[in-house]
Amino acid sequence: MTMESARILVVDDEPAILRTVRANLGRRGFDVAVASNAEEALASAERGADLVVLDLGLPDRDGLEVIRALRERGDVPIIVLSVRDGEKDKVRALELGADDYLTKPFGVEELVARVRVALRHSARPALDPVFRTGDLVVDLDKRRVFVAGEEVRLTPTEYALLVVLVRNADRVVTDAGLLRQVWGPEYGDEDHYLHVYVARLRKKIERDPQNPRYLRTEPGVGYRLLTESP
Repeated sequence: MTMESARILVVDDEPAILRTVRANLGRRGFDVAVASNAEEALASAERGADLVVLDLGLPDRDGLEVIRALRERGDVPIIVLSVRDGEKDKVRALELGADDYLTKPFGVEELVARVRVALRHSARPALDPVFRTGDLVVDLDKRRVFVAGEEVRLTPTEYALLVVLVRNADRVVTDAGLLRQVWGPEYGDEDHYLHVYVARLRKKIERDPQNPRYLRTEPGVGYRLLTESP
């Protein structure tokens, strides 16, 4: 699969949304299929899709159930496109396996950008032992971190946090997900604990911690480590 030939399945019960998204993705060379309910969506996904753009408010099943069903079948990237802007809905969708979440009304260019990022991520081979973006370099084999050519010393916890974000580069990782992966399964509600470590990590890897270039906050949801195109 190339980026240009990717098959995108767009699932929404609003005809105007389907027309708009289909037209804009189609103009950029994507092969676009559409579905207006969960049953159609799952049947279409079974026939093959490289990425799913999914509304949560479907007439026959909740979109969260569709995410769960898609994840049981495979690892196709899922971008949620929903009018629901509550933190609980966003976190639940991401925890069930969605890769990204956009709230309606949305910008078409932003959606196209998120689609391309998700496709790049899914097409990525096994993670290179040396992760690079901008002037940030993380050597996963040697457990060393460099910023602008200078080695940065991280504590074991700071490094573990950075590794989780690197392994999920360009994807949102929820607060609860980070806590469980870095501190253990018994953690999940200690958001303040996580925020302290994120602030410490930003001071070490960002030129301007107050205006981070890499480690971005997704308010009420979690964090995303942004990569920069070469």
